[in-house]
Amino acid sequence: MIKPCTPDMTQSRHHYTATLIRTGWLTVLTAAVALIAIGCTADQPADTPLLPPEVEVITVTAQTVPDEPEFIGRTEAFRPVEIRPQVSGIIKAVYFTEGRNVKKGDKLYLIDPVPFNAVYQAMRAKVAQHRARLVQVKQNLGRVQPLLEQQAVSQKDVDDAIADVRSEEAALEAAQNDLVKAKFDLDNTRIEAPVDGRIGRSQFYEGQLVSAQTTLLTVIDQLNPMYVSVNVPESYILRRRKELAEKKVERPDLYQLRGIMTFADGSVYAEEGVLDFTAVTIRPETGTLQGRFKFPNPSGYFVPGLSDFLPGQFVSVRLIGYVRPNAILIPQRAVQHGVNGTFVYVIDKQSTVELRPVKASMWYDTDWLIESGVSPGEQVMVAGFHRVQPGVQVTITTNTAAETRSGQQEMP
Repeated sequence: MIKPCTPDMTQSRHHYTATLIRTGWLTVLTAAVALIAIGCTADQPADTPLLPPEVEVITVTAQTVPDEPEFIGRTEAFRPVEIRPQVSGIIKAVYFTEGRNVKKGDKLYLIDPVPFNAVYQAMRAKVAQHRARLVQVKQNLGRVQPLLEQQAVSQKDVDDAIADVRSEEAALEAAQNDLVKAKFDLDNTRIEAPVDGRIGRSQFYEGQLVSAQTTLLTVIDQLNPMYVSVNVPESYILRRRKELAEKKVERPDLYQLRGIMTFADGSVYAEEGVLDFTAVTIRPETGTLQGRFKFPNPSGYFVPGLSDFLPGQFVSVRLIGYVRPNAILIPQRAVQHGVNGTFVYVIDKQSTVELRPVKASMWYDTDWLIESGVSPGEQVMVAGFHRVQPGVQVTITTNTAAETRSGQQEMP
């Protein structure tokens, strides 16, 4: 027979259930804490030391690298030839097309030749006249000289005959010189191109009067080869002179230096230029020294409207020929910057980190050129900077790719 639950029995049962729950949870928690404590003690004993942090390094090497500064330059025609008339007169014809290429000997202008031809023919006749007169006076001299021995003529007659010969010889020479001048003027009524090049606009046309040696008719720009003039700062010249004296850089003869030209759109010209001139004085208004490179410019030379480059373009020229022996290159990510300048982390023989100030002067692709601070054979950190500080010991892992890249840079 089942007995009904009374209020006292219900309260007693609830109390008993709560006691069991509390006791069970407490047992579980106690067991969990004990297990955690046992696991921690087993996995990490109190007397086990921490491992040194791992860092990547490269070994510093000395190598020969090219030193190739860039300068801004401007293209110039090899020979800008001014076309001026040698005689005064009226232009009768213009033979060329403006803005086109011309060859040496091409006809450009014709100045009316009629008056010059008339003078030339008159000078020819004058020369013929004096030649005939000279023959006559020589014959007279030949007749009177024998008569002097026979005392048939006086000495004065012979002297007069000799004077006539000499006078006529001088007159003939003068007439011949006048003929040369008349022939020169007649020939120069036809004006020809003195060089190959591209001709500009004509300043005078048919029917206009031009004056000898003063009127500028047009200009021919000789475009093959071409000049590129660059301005080199005085500071660069002084630094380069010091580096050459200290044998930090080497170069061939000055006029064996070469240049590679880059246009404003970033394209590189296929042909190399050669340094062919340097000024002897620094321009005081700019503090620069002018240098000039000569570049071949053959493509499309005699095709109207085509040429690799034209006078007046702004370009940059990279100087080729200087090299740096025993240069030290370090990846840019290895060089740190602080309030006191640039520095690197060097790992000594005891695998201890040392903060080393360095002098980094210029970039070579992804490397810094180091002037001072590290020596060949030392190990420099390239990764793992957040794990270390000066004075701690580290575990070294070599960055093979960085070492290969740094050690195999060669001259082009």
